[in-house]
Amino acid sequence: MPSPSTRDSRCRRAILRRFRGAAMTVRAAILGTGMIGEVHRRAALLAGAEVVGAMASTPERSVEVAARWGTAPVSLEDLAVLAPDVVHVCSPNGVHAEHVEAAVAAGAHVICEKPLAVGVDAAEWLARLAEGRVATVPFVYRFHPLVREIRARVVAGEFGRWQLLHGSYLQDWLLSPSATSWRVDSAAGGPSRAFADIGSHWCDLMEFVTGERIESVTAATAITVPERAGGKVDTEDAATVVFRTVSGVLGSVTVSQVAAGRKNRLWFEFDGASRSAVFDQENPETVWLGSEASAEILARDPGRGSGEQRRLSSLPPGHVQGYAQCFENFVADTYAVIGGEHRDGLPTFADGVRSARIVDAVIESARSGQWVAVKEES
Repeated sequence: MPSPSTRDSRCRRAILRRFRGAAMTVRAAILGTGMIGEVHRRAALLAGAEVVGAMASTPERSVEVAARWGTAPVSLEDLAVLAPDVVHVCSPNGVHAEHVEAAVAAGAHVICEKPLAVGVDAAEWLARLAEGRVATVPFVYRFHPLVREIRARVVAGEFGRWQLLHGSYLQDWLLSPSATSWRVDSAAGGPSRAFADIGSHWCDLMEFVTGERIESVTAATAITVPERAGGKVDTEDAATVVFRTVSGVLGSVTVSQVAAGRKNRLWFEFDGASRSAVFDQENPETVWLGSEASAEILARDPGRGSGEQRRLSSLPPGHVQGYAQCFENFVADTYAVIGGEHRDGLPTFADGVRSARIVDAVIESARSGQWVAVKEES
């Protein structure tokens, strides 16, 4: 139940909205001010939000970042009084649950970075807690226009029955033994690092585009740099996962954060009975489409293709769109839903729970060496 101060603040804003005769500016608070917090802030501002508060890792750091951002430093306790419309949770994985709980208690909608929580139980609890709110998770690669184009063609039956689903997500930001971050520490980031951090994106994208759902996995993980600047490493640098879907399609994905020269290469090939599609996140302006008789390169074009491809194309052909525009579209769509509109393909806390179940199965399979079923909704 919102506090009296929260209710009063919302009442005042409702009255102002009535007299303005226009949509109210979204008031956003951001918890976590590192690299991804900066990305959230930029996308929020471009979507027309007012950033009304920022919380960093310490009170001192909050004051410093808030001054730079031109907003107020806040704590979790301040959220109820601040009464933001939406809270962006961009903090380390281990505190997501606490921060989402504080946001919901303040009456806010929530955008929470992935993984939604460390463990399936916590993710399921957060999804229940946020029922009735707009609660989204930034699986933002869904928002590449050409990803939506492939998906629309899948829905239209262009690819036929899937034969093989495969790909990779490769980075090199942890290649050096001197490179480290809170993600390396399982106490802060959770028991899975590379797969939970980037493999989760690939699996979400595969299920979103193809309509298939992973039923079971067999996985292997590797720690290739056993010691870093922060000490002994207990989370994986790389992983390979073989999976079968509910309909029996075979697939695989390899992820690594120690692949020299690969900065952020999410790549997939989905092979159907009639056609195949290849997408490379580092070259998102084109996709490869193949058939037995031919192969073609399809370029992003806001004047052609599916409605969603056109809607998400904010720049003319030849003016490269990428990750930043994906994030901007994701946040703008979240805010639109907060305002009562509908948006297709918006990843919600339910998708965050789904991801947690896949991560949990991968961890268990890597530990046991066995095929492990992905938990479904009870």
